[in-house]
Amino acid sequence: MNDILMPKATAVWLVDNTSMTFEQIADFCGLHPLEVKGIADGEVARDIRGADPITNGQLTREELDAAQRDPNYRMRPQKSRHAELLKPQKKAPRYTPVSRRQDRPDAIAWFVRNHPEVTDVQIAKALGTTKATIDQVRNRTHWNSTNIKPVDPVSLGLVGQLELDALVKKAAEKRAKDDAKRGVAQPEGPSLKSPAEMADEDISLEG
Repeated sequence: MNDILMPKATAVWLVDNTSMTFEQIADFCGLHPLEVKGIADGEVARDIRGADPITNGQLTREELDAAQRDPNYRMRPQKSRHAELLKPQKKAPRYTPVSRRQDRPDAIAWFVRNHPEVTDVQIAKALGTTKATIDQVRNRTHWNSTNIKPVDPVSLGLVGQLELDALVKKAAEKRAKDDAKRGVAQPEGPSLKSPAEMADEDISLEG
């Protein structure tokens, strides 16, 4: 099967504009010959407008002429710039500059201490690290454990603030849903007071 742009639309054009056999068109477009026959009979792809493979750079005139002269000839598609642009691009893995890679353990430690709801998979994806490294930082078995200190990954330049906020929010929502499914009670009412607030209340009570 040839990886060409708009195979059915191309088949429609070839059926309408050439004398090629159904097998030749099917081979070039990556379709079944019966499907091409259906196009010719008006049973398939009725509403699809034909796409000229020569105009969009997927076929040369020489290849087309050779195929029309010889029913056994199989056309070879050209690499189309249009098709390359329309292909979904795979997201490249996060690249962390060498100068900042030594900061990743500090960022991992920050996540572990401040946001236990964020999973190891999410941390690894956000920081461009591995689960093994996260485990080492968490269990203090990392080779540089004595020098690792929790540091906000935003200040380290490893992630953006908006990205971090979205990550934490997503993790918190998932944790809440999981807790609800397990029947874990959610904290209600006012949150715990800080030591300073409690001291102020003690003073007011004494007065």
